[in-house]
Amino acid sequence: MKHLMAGLAGLLLAAPVAMAQDADGDPAAGENDFKQCRTCHAITDADGNDIVKGGKVGPNLYGVVGRQAGTYEDFRYSDFMIAAGEAGLSWNVEDFTVYVQDPTAFLRDYLDDPKARGKMAFKLMKEEQAADIWAYLVSVGPGGES
Repeated sequence: MKHLMAGLAGLLLAAPVAMAQDADGDPAAGENDFKQCRTCHAITDADGNDIVKGGKVGPNLYGVVGRQAGTYEDFRYSDFMIAAGEAGLSWNVEDFTVYVQDPTAFLRDYLDDPKARGKMAFKLMKEEQAADIWAYLVSVGPGGES
């Protein structure tokens, strides 16, 4: 419940805010840092063109900016990730950078459930890298292609 109001506000503001959310990150550094993400994630545009060929263990990250968590059609999410999305979680720079540093802790806090866990086990060690990867995802997403 603690994130419900913030989540609703995020849904209303997602489009204009999403494009500005790369301000603190370096997309070029994020492109390099994304190499550790591509083991599990690809970035494939809506026409099926690979921006980054990657694994299929995680969801496609094209268009993740502003996307409601747990809703990418071609991926089977944990019930907890779906619940977080239904509770208002739409990906933004703040939540993304916290999530990728400790996905389980993030979900447990977001859902206020000590048993919550997602499928992502990888933890990104540096907050700066998370911000850079976010900036890169913004730059290669819909409307931000470079």
